[in-house]
Amino acid sequence: MAFDPFTLTGIVGTALMVAAYFATQQGRLTAKDWRYPLANLVGAILMLVSLVSAWNLPVAIIESFWAVISVYGLITSRSAPH
Repeated sequence: MAFDPFTLTGIVGTALMVAAYFATQQGRLTAKDWRYPLANLVGAILMLVSLVSAWNLPVAIIESFWAVISVYGLITSRSAPH
């Protein structure tokens, strides 16, 4: 089964977000760790890129919010005391 580059990009983005979430459930990563919002931001961007070949407004809306919230998480994780 061959995927077009945009679909493959979306699959990678989805895998990244799911892997980050799974890592938090396992206790290997916390939501306060900068890697968690970064993984979600990159995943959301990749999923938004995938919409070029198959537009879906609800997905565009949720991934846009996901990206904005992830940027907020990155900013707050940088300012948090270590």
